[in-house]
Amino acid sequence: MTRTHVLDVLAAVLDDGSFVSWDTPAEQPDPSQEYAAQLARARDRTGLDEAVVTGEGRLGGRRVAVAASEFSFLAGSIGSAASERLTRAFERATFEGLPMLASPSSGGTRMQEGTAAFIQMVKIGQAVAAHRRAGLPYLVYLRDPTTGGVLASWGSLGHLTVAEPGALIGFLGPRVREVIHGTPFPEGVQTSENLTRRGVIDGVVPIEGLRETAIAALDVLLTPQAPEGQHVAPGVEEDRPAWSSVEATRRSDRPGLRELLHHTATRFIPLRGTGSGESDLSVILGLARLGGVSCVLVGQDRQAQQSAYLGPAALRVAQRGFALAEELDLPLITVIDTPGADLSTEAEHGGMAGEIARCLANLATVAVPVVSVILGEGTGGGALALMPADRTVCAQNGWIAPLPPEGASAIVHRDGSRAPQMAEAHHIRAVDLLAMGAVDEIVPEQPDAAEEPEAFCRRVVAATAAHLGELLSQDQQARLTARHDRYRRMR
Repeated sequence: MTRTHVLDVLAAVLDDGSFVSWDTPAEQPDPSQEYAAQLARARDRTGLDEAVVTGEGRLGGRRVAVAASEFSFLAGSIGSAASERLTRAFERATFEGLPMLASPSSGGTRMQEGTAAFIQMVKIGQAVAAHRRAGLPYLVYLRDPTTGGVLASWGSLGHLTVAEPGALIGFLGPRVREVIHGTPFPEGVQTSENLTRRGVIDGVVPIEGLRETAIAALDVLLTPQAPEGQHVAPGVEEDRPAWSSVEATRRSDRPGLRELLHHTATRFIPLRGTGSGESDLSVILGLARLGGVSCVLVGQDRQAQQSAYLGPAALRVAQRGFALAEELDLPLITVIDTPGADLSTEAEHGGMAGEIARCLANLATVAVPVVSVILGEGTGGGALALMPADRTVCAQNGWIAPLPPEGASAIVHRDGSRAPQMAEAHHIRAVDLLAMGAVDEIVPEQPDAAEEPEAFCRRVVAATAAHLGELLSQDQQARLTARHDRYRRMR
């Protein structure tokens, strides 16, 4: 594929004419005569003095730091001078409080410098980690190719990581693999599209779409919180049978998380998988702007669960979201809408029970404000895993139960015929959850969310944003104490 010069990449993303270099003349280690000649040829060919360019610019008027590779400079390889340049750029971005946009394109460590260059990757990793600990966004755009130590350090540490279409992305370069192991990788393994499907990176974005993607991400991550006023729900019908709620949430035309995002999100940047080679689409994870509030959103997708139950990998995706919210100091919204967790052999082997436990523990103690939304069905541990929160908003027909009512009936009555009675006996309704203190506000359905999807979704988000607005104004320790006491008091 045709590779775009690094300066053209920056020009395509940043506001016109805004790029300012941070680079000082590269100080190379004493090169051999052959290496010196290679460096000279690379400088003549590229017009650059090293394989990386760093600096700052404006993105939609917002000041940002940038660091990017030029593959035609010794295959974008990272030696001592390039490592120092990258490290200084991250340190400066951290000191000046700037988000970082990085775009690697590299074969990895510079073989002309060997182990000394290889070990430099540690200090780059330290600088990236310090930038993230400061709560500053780090966005990565992987270009063809990105391999080796570059992918294994600054290429894989982004809050959001996307790649150009068709890019070769992999730890071990194909030529090295063939020499060491005697056979190449199967076709299609080390592609940006395959890694997106596998949950290693978040998506594939052409260079023409990169600017808008980056602007959207920073709009979520850096826009001040400004919830849109308070929301007071009108009266809710309290005598609706529990089984009617179960039936309502199982309607195929009931609005779920996708519809909620479509009708209400002013920004949504999806994040794919765990970043560690797992992807389960029954949970949607992303950076969102809802009701004037920027947040990390983790929610169960009812459409995806029509073909596959929620598995342990989905809960690991959710935990990525919890950690991301805490690191970026963004509030967290979780959305519950599941017929239940996967009960297969594979789910047992994948540690389903342990992932539910970790979700409960992590969500109950995460430092940022949390609002959970019971949007529809809430069956079993898969639903409970996303429920711990400072506040919980529940749709009028939303419900929470340890098992689907048919399953509870099978245990108690030896068959599923008494499901409606079990639903009533288990107090699964929104009004029951409100009475026991597990829910803070019920969002009415007039008379059913399926019959007014947009209006319903807007009411849900208005209520959620109002609660987040209150939580954001509270002292953190007082809020965490109140969250602990909330669940401690339940009997």
